[in-house]
Amino acid sequence: MSEEKKGYLSSGNGKKVTAHRFREMKQQGEKIAMLTAYDYSMAQVIDQAGIDAILVGDSASNVMVGNRTTLPMTVDQMIYHGRSVMNGVKRAMVVIDMPFGTYHSSPSEAVTNAVRIMRETEADALKLEGGEEIIESVKAILSAGIPIMGHLGLMPQSINKYGSYALRAKGDEESAKLREDARLLEEAGCFSIVLEKIPSSLAGIVARERSIPMIGIGAGPEVDGQVLVMHDMLGLNKGFSPRFLRRYAHLYEDINDAVQRYTADVKASDYPSADESY
Repeated sequence: MSEEKKGYLSSGNGKKVTAHRFREMKQQGEKIAMLTAYDYSMAQVIDQAGIDAILVGDSASNVMVGNRTTLPMTVDQMIYHGRSVMNGVKRAMVVIDMPFGTYHSSPSEAVTNAVRIMRETEADALKLEGGEEIIESVKAILSAGIPIMGHLGLMPQSINKYGSYALRAKGDEESAKLREDARLLEEAGCFSIVLEKIPSSLAGIVARERSIPMIGIGAGPEVDGQVLVMHDMLGLNKGFSPRFLRRYAHLYEDINDAVQRYTADVKASDYPSADESY
């Protein structure tokens, strides 16, 4: 790693990243780095590595449980993962996904679920998918003093409506709605918005139109920051290879090799050695 890149990791002097800090980073032109995490050990590692924000995503449904979609995740499960991550974090901002169905029925139910997640995890913020359709719930949660990150574009909780994980907002009507939804979320008081799998040019337009940070995943380089699923970035998922994914490690192969060597050593009575015994 170059000295210039290492310098970025020391920015902020180790101060806790907050919603206010997110806005400052956009104003100062500093890109925001975000990854998912779901447990204490990995949260501790990536926090100490200098990540700005950690998303406790409902993607845990896919990478931790093996479900086909994110829809099965419950409030109890998100609290479990959120509490585990918070135990390992000192600096990064921790944002927790509100699971499917927990903020759609009514603003009062949304507040009840949001307050419970925040109280039992002590996280920094919550993330909700959607725009105009959920704006009253967004306003109600914000009124309870809970910071919210929005999520537009491809919204995994709506996969049964879309029918696929294809690129979103390619046409004029959907792109216009996305821009309007971003405006509504900012005006309601959201501190940031994730833009998932939309054209890079559209993401750049939204990032320039709005004063809050736009965090991209499959949305090109013109946004204010990036987020990836940790398992994808580290190469723990062997079969998932979308265009936007850059693998920074190949841990599937590394772990597989390590387990094979360990197994062989045990079978051959080469482990433990005399030096490794009491």
